[in-house]
Amino acid sequence: MKTLFVITGSMFACATAFAQMSPVGLWRNIDDKTGEAKAEIRIIETTGVISGKIEKRIGKGAKPGEVCEECRDERKGKPVDGLEIIRGAKKAEGKDVWEDGKILDPENGREYTLRLTPVDGGKKLEVRGSFGPFGRTQTWVRVN
Repeated sequence: MKTLFVITGSMFACATAFAQMSPVGLWRNIDDKTGEAKAEIRIIETTGVISGKIEKRIGKGAKPGEVCEECRDERKGKPVDGLEIIRGAKKAEGKDVWEDGKILDPENGREYTLRLTPVDGGKKLEVRGSFGPFGRTQTWVRVN
């Protein structure tokens, strides 16, 4: 019986560690320019594909009921709270990196090529948005 508990505990610890090295979960995005927390984003995985929505905005300038005026697709005019901003990322083979997706900046309506990399044991997530050779990286913090 004691062995069963040890094995079960070890399996749970491994599963928890594996889950933490994934972008799936709730994240607080931190603006790379101001250092301000702006929103909480919920990232999910469905059939191997990552997507993410703004769960709630927490930045100083967040206005209730604000819509994405700058969006250029079906998200135009949709509420920013609940807006899907991450689409289509997939895990790179043999790496703890998710790429080939897109991330939307609802402030300017632009979509960028996306790369997600869990770091610091999965406590942080490097979110890289790029357009051609240009890009920037934000570090998001996992919300427990």
